[in-house]
Amino acid sequence: MDTSQANPLKSITNPSLVDEITRLAPKASEGHFDELRGNGSELLPHWKTFFDQLEPSGLSDLDQRTLELDRQVRENGITYNVYADEFGPQRPWSVDLFPLIINTESWQEIQSGVLQRARLLEAIVQDIYGPQTLLKEGYIPPALVYGHPGYLRSMHGVKLNNRKHLHIIAFDLARAPNGKWSVLSQRTQAPSGLGYLLENRNLIARQFPAAYEAMQIAPLANAYRDLIDALKLESPAGSNAHIALLTPGPYNETYFEHAYLARYLGLTLVEGGDLTVRDQRLYLKTVRGLEPVDILLKRLDDEFLDPLELRSDSTLGVPGLMQVIRAGNVILANAPGSAFLESPALLGFLPAISEHLLGEEIQLPAMDTWWCGERAALEAAIPNLGHSAIKPTYPNGSGHQNYESALGGELSQAQLDQWVGRITRQPDEHTVQTYIPLAQMPTWLNAFNINDASLIEPHSYMLRVFALSNGADSWQVLPGGLARIAGNNSGVASMQRGGSSADVWVQTQQSNTNQENHTQQAAPNKEILLRKRMVTSRAAENLYWFGRYTERSENILRLAKLYLENINSEYTPSRSLWSWLENLCHHYGLVPDGVPSNFDQGDIRHRIFERTLVHSLNASENATSVGFNLNAMKRTASNVRERLSTEQWSTINHCIDQFEQDCHKANSFHDFSSSLAIDALKQASSSLAAITGAQTDRMTRDDGWQLLSIGRHIERLSFLTTVLDSAIQAGLLNNPNADSSGYMALLNLFDSTITFHAQHQQSREIAPLISLLVLDDENPRSLAWVSKALRARLSKLAGTERNNPDQLTRSVTNLQDYDLYKLSSVDGYGNFFELRNCLYATSQSAWNVSDAIGARYFTLIHANEYSVQF
Repeated sequence: MDTSQANPLKSITNPSLVDEITRLAPKASEGHFDELRGNGSELLPHWKTFFDQLEPSGLSDLDQRTLELDRQVRENGITYNVYADEFGPQRPWSVDLFPLIINTESWQEIQSGVLQRARLLEAIVQDIYGPQTLLKEGYIPPALVYGHPGYLRSMHGVKLNNRKHLHIIAFDLARAPNGKWSVLSQRTQAPSGLGYLLENRNLIARQFPAAYEAMQIAPLANAYRDLIDALKLESPAGSNAHIALLTPGPYNETYFEHAYLARYLGLTLVEGGDLTVRDQRLYLKTVRGLEPVDILLKRLDDEFLDPLELRSDSTLGVPGLMQVIRAGNVILANAPGSAFLESPALLGFLPAISEHLLGEEIQLPAMDTWWCGERAALEAAIPNLGHSAIKPTYPNGSGHQNYESALGGELSQAQLDQWVGRITRQPDEHTVQTYIPLAQMPTWLNAFNINDASLIEPHSYMLRVFALSNGADSWQVLPGGLARIAGNNSGVASMQRGGSSADVWVQTQQSNTNQENHTQQAAPNKEILLRKRMVTSRAAENLYWFGRYTERSENILRLAKLYLENINSEYTPSRSLWSWLENLCHHYGLVPDGVPSNFDQGDIRHRIFERTLVHSLNASENATSVGFNLNAMKRTASNVRERLSTEQWSTINHCIDQFEQDCHKANSFHDFSSSLAIDALKQASSSLAAITGAQTDRMTRDDGWQLLSIGRHIERLSFLTTVLDSAIQAGLLNNPNADSSGYMALLNLFDSTITFHAQHQQSREIAPLISLLVLDDENPRSLAWVSKALRARLSKLAGTERNNPDQLTRSVTNLQDYDLYKLSSVDGYGNFFELRNCLYATSQSAWNVSDAIGARYFTLIHANEYSVQF
């Protein structure tokens, strides 16, 4: 047998690896630049170096590395949500195993051209919102500025105190068949990719550590740090400037990146509702009051920033923000009003503008671009439609003609004729840009999933690079980028169209060489403030509910497991126990009302209640199922994603995914459904233990954590008091020596069975039970311990001493005030009157605290407690 045919990787694990790759890897498609070989037939030197570092295993372990890469993406929760919604699936981020490698010579070409273009765009936006000489002297047609919805008249003449308008600019580049780089587009409003490319680097460098070190790849971290330092230099607050990152929210397609950047850069992640304007200053609404914001790194388009002056229907922005900007009291990166620079039509005018403003010829050319609003350009563009891209001059939804870009080479003659008619009727709405076949880079195909296909396959890609501010008048180019890889047989590199991404490795002799200017160091400040992490009211509310949903999931999960274990035990449960458990299942929504009791239908074929419970464990239509509460826990956690470790987020996802699979399995095997459901609940319980452990041990004890803990304690008090009170009503404590099943089930729901046996052995007396479950302040599942912990968290949150608590803290029932003898006694009618009163008071105090917490820290209706902090 020919083993090399059985395993195509066998022949690629020998010392002639580079020769084998040269022979086996297909060349780029006709007319495309080949990143692997260039214009020759041999591998380029940097790719030879890369593959040399794969020895001695060669390509034989690349499939395993691919699986490891996919696992890391899932565990890190890296997502790109094309159409994100509250209940929609999240799409995992797609990254190829091979990086795009750019040698020093090519990078110098990119770097010098991008630095020049960054200076040029800043000069243009300063002129447009200043003297407007470019419009007066005809360098830019007025229609491209005044007709563009991204031009903000309210920003004209605004003095930014010698600050930049632009701090982050993205350029999309393509490589022509001759190997030269060209600009396809530029992004200035809220360029995306800075977080994804950093995560790509972390993922891919880990897969090829030897190659990464041997090839002297430029690091990325310094550029991010320089950007933050440069922003602080522009702020009067200096090193103490408070920087926030403004996100549209967790349903935005790139929300992962927003949370990742906020965590990596140490910024406060905020939504529009977290901010407010007072006296032409921007403030963050926190649980401690209003905190000033000095710098805002925005990740939403300009039109949504201020509903008072821009889009009135926007719920993403901050009313009054534009006035704060005009007053010079906040730095926005980037300043609003730069969207007109993103019009493809402007690219054709930049060479002349560069010579006028900078006195320099453009170094990094754009593709030949014609704005059809000029007659000469229209006449030149029409004959070229067949090998050009047709793009809208203005963004969709802006009052202009809406249409998707089209590639002339993919159109029939009849379709081309239709386009000619459309362009002729509305020429200013159309921009024509010469299309070149995108360069192709090598990508790795997972050999487990292919049939008679090459393991290395060339795919078209587009490169996004970033110019970042590193001083008042200087820029640097992030030494790397984001390569977007087109799908199969596609000439369009787009993540929204199912494309992938690749890390970008820039070879350099020294890291960060040839930058235009070195970062200016911030002047030392003798009074650098120790700024505590701020907790926004929105984050506080989500953390509070994160705690509550976690605790609620644990409680109802334990209840469901207890019922199924009792119903399938060798001992037939008593009527009182059966009735108690079924009433609790109804009360907590695990089983809908109206389902007949199992007690009345002993034949297993008719155990409708049990089957309904199993079926409903993960039912989405049941708003209080275990699965629903687990997903609610995840949704609240996603809103504070920047506060959670990667491991904690991964555990949450694993818990929910595993529970869904286990429940599906339980409902697929009816004869074993209860047994499989119990296994599913046990597995979920273990995962929840890890989640609560991370909440306890892996989170800073700031105000947000205090509220998370308060949420858990309130939920626990509510559940435990309800369970105990319903047990009393069901008569489970009337004669436990005769029937101890209810006694033991109660200990189970309180998760105190082991503790009870250790302290009281096999006692079935009432007093020891009440002592452990109600009054023992060392048992974390007793009402006394939970109440004491709740008072401690409230006192810490309020900033009061324990011996001098505030009114809210004092309102929590103190169980130490109750007498064990009275709680364990029954009145003349056999009722635990004192105990039930105690339970009612404890439960009501918990809910009163919940209402007060919402009013004080979330809705902020107590104006006298909500002051501006300086």
